Amino acid sequence: MSIVALAIDALLPALDIIGETINTKQPADNQLLITMIFLGLGVGPLLFGPLSDTLGRKPVVYLGFTIFIIASFICVFSKNLEMMIIGRILQGIGLSAPRTIAIAMIRDLYSGDYMARIMSFITVVFILVPIVAPALGKFVLNHYDWQAIFYVQLLFTALVSIWFWKRQAETLAISKRIQFSSHIFVDGLKQLIKHKTTMGYTVISGFIVGSFLVYLSTSQQIFEQQYQLKDEFPYIFALLAISIGSATFLNGTLVLKYGMEKLITASLLLFFGVSLIYISLFYNTTNPSIVILLIFFGIQFFAIGFLFGNLRALAMQPIGHIAGIGAAITGFISTIMAVPISTYIGKFVLTTTLPLFVGFLVCSTLSLTILAYLKLTAKRDVKQAYSTMKEN
Repeated sequence: MSIVALAIDALLPALDIIGETINTKQPADNQLLITMIFLGLGVGPLLFGPLSDTLGRKPVVYLGFTIFIIASFICVFSKNLEMMIIGRILQGIGLSAPRTIAIAMIRDLYSGDYMARIMSFITVVFILVPIVAPALGKFVLNHYDWQAIFYVQLLFTALVSIWFWKRQAETLAISKRIQFSSHIFVDGLKQLIKHKTTMGYTVISGFIVGSFLVYLSTSQQIFEQQYQLKDEFPYIFALLAISIGSATFLNGTLVLKYGMEKLITASLLLFFGVSLIYISLFYNTTNPSIVILLIFFGIQFFAIGFLFGNLRALAMQPIGHIAGIGAAITGFISTIMAVPISTYIGKFVLTTTLPLFVGFLVCSTLSLTILAYLKLTAKRDVKQAYSTMKEN
């Protein structure tokens, strides 16, 4: 999963330079180099999820890395925005295999709050990469060129593939594999729809990923252009990544004490509250000082750190019997939601960060509404079950 973060974040310091090379017409076009890889990350699991339930987990990871390698060379030799977008989408499709299959492998081996604990520790590694990736991209850019960033990604991909081949055992027993068929996706979707919690937490995940993706795609524009902090950008990005990583690490311990639902509720309320305070303070004003902005970002991302792993774990909890296709469909829904959300909000983040926090507020409000519905539904189901048992 770390290769996904590397492919996204190492490119951030080079967006302007790549834009000049491929002749993008406006800064917002450069955001597509980030958002389009997420489009591939959303579509790819629809193929790789069912395949992993049929062939096993490991062969599908190798297939994904192969597609990623081919796509990386397309990006390196791109001469226009259209070709670069194709390469980035294919990179996302390829990387969706290890990203999706890693989650399915966790579900093969663990369940409940302990699954969330394992997910947290793995997500820490995923989060640690953004701490160093922009600085790595900046270093490569200063000493070579933007194409070299893609070659560094390929080097790490080769190393991870060898390590995965040598150290990771297959987690899906042959007896549990499902025969691949043309209707496996439809069958899986029918089963998912039956589980309100799976669908509810997946949609919430879509809103949270979408709001965070706005930050990812506009961070270079915010810090380098709005705040004129081009040299400091990799370190600022790393600092905020530490905020997410620390929350994710703490989640591994706290989830066993308080449970996933309580942590999700508290984190969403914090996410909502901070967004509302920022909008109240800085509506119709210029950007606050960089210190104030970083404090608000840091608190927001600390809240997000408790959401990523727990939302995916709760969504996957009822569908362990179809973990591959389940991880694929839930990942597809949340990512396909996230791309248009981030693309739309990102168009407004030109001279101020206010639209970013408006997006945070809208996404957190909708997420809290869905969470309240899920809790009310769960209470009603418990009451009905108790009444039925009492009658019997």
